[in-house]
Amino acid sequence: MTKTITADDIRKSVADHDVRFLRLAFTDINGKLKAVEVPNSQLEKVLSNDIRFDGSSIDGFVRLEESDMVLYPDFSTWAVLPWSDSQGGKIGSLTCSVHTTDGEPFAGDPRNNLKRVLAEMKDMGFSDFDIGFEAEFHLLKLDSNNDWTTQVPDHDSYFDMNSDDESARCRRDIVETLESIGFEVEAAHHEVGDGQQEIDFKFDNALTTADRVQTFKMVVREVARKHNLFATFMAKPLQNQPGNGMHTNMSLFKNGKNAFYSKDNEYHLSDTALYFLNGILSHARAITAVANPTVNSYKRLIPGYEAPVYISWAAKNRSPLVRVPSAEEVNTRLEMRSADPTANPYLLLAACLTAGLDGIKQQQQPMAPITSNVFNMSEEEREAKGIKPLPSTLHNAITAFKADKLIQSALGSRLSKSFISSKELEWAQYTQTVSDWERQRYMEY
Repeated sequence: MTKTITADDIRKSVADHDVRFLRLAFTDINGKLKAVEVPNSQLEKVLSNDIRFDGSSIDGFVRLEESDMVLYPDFSTWAVLPWSDSQGGKIGSLTCSVHTTDGEPFAGDPRNNLKRVLAEMKDMGFSDFDIGFEAEFHLLKLDSNNDWTTQVPDHDSYFDMNSDDESARCRRDIVETLESIGFEVEAAHHEVGDGQQEIDFKFDNALTTADRVQTFKMVVREVARKHNLFATFMAKPLQNQPGNGMHTNMSLFKNGKNAFYSKDNEYHLSDTALYFLNGILSHARAITAVANPTVNSYKRLIPGYEAPVYISWAAKNRSPLVRVPSAEEVNTRLEMRSADPTANPYLLLAACLTAGLDGIKQQQQPMAPITSNVFNMSEEEREAKGIKPLPSTLHNAITAFKADKLIQSALGSRLSKSFISSKELEWAQYTQTVSDWERQRYMEY
């Protein structure tokens, strides 16, 4: 679990590792990692929450007339990054929450919002929301100008062992870099698609895991560049290839025990787990807007690949939205398979937790589990089993989000308004864009 780090620990680490710059990271509404970088001469200001920045240019933050924001670093996220500045000094990193100038947590900060929802969870008697993310990514070749291409460095497939190609060397370097900054990497392997990779790190509480996935993505990109490769977490970067998912494994803990486990119930799922599951399924269409927040996301959520398309659940079957992996008591969990790595992890976990907690309050059992492949069912068979589809476009997902007051409450009024505005603008821009496919198909009409 999260280690305790004090201000004195950070002061000592700065001195011991010749840290010349401090990178203060935070996340905007679209899940993009932002940072303010200051020299080590500002260390005491950093440690006393006295670093300010202009929030008016950050997506989803504030208007010009209220632009001053203050960064409150979370000391537990301290890491000395394994690369140096031009003079050979190290860079220290801290993940921050954003506050107003009067010291109040800023409601437009996705990290603060997750902390708010976690406090509501604790008010219901639960101690932790444990999360494991499985964020897939593609490695692509760079051109002579160091820009990305769609050429892949390998044509390996799932779990293929190739010990000395570009991808394998890069993947190992990413693992070693992550471990050097405190990650416990549990597995690293090639995924199904050409150039597609997966690196899994240890489960932890929701806030810590959301922080880590943001750092993970940054490290992956930086190390890939060292190998003259480009790393992308885009949901569907290559046509006719599998897309990148971010399977989201969830467990609730109470009094030190996994509240999702029951020795006697089927699948070893407690009633709490089943109620939580029903909450996820009931609000799945609105959650999809948060879990799959780009136009491109919906080119992954199509039949023919492993990504889910329908709202259902199962134990061993991998075609439904939520799967129950076989696990011992402490690791009993629900795995939501729809999310992709373009999702803002703080908003995603806030939405899932709010839906699940509401399911616990409602105490309703979910639909029956699906034992056969959902994709092979006819529309009539799915309808008879109560299986509804996920939204097929970003537009449909935002429509579902706008109709779901509970999932809007998971983000709070400020973030919900900003999220809707940002995604509606994205959709409008997409619908006005003329693609090469359209020109090839329609130019001679």
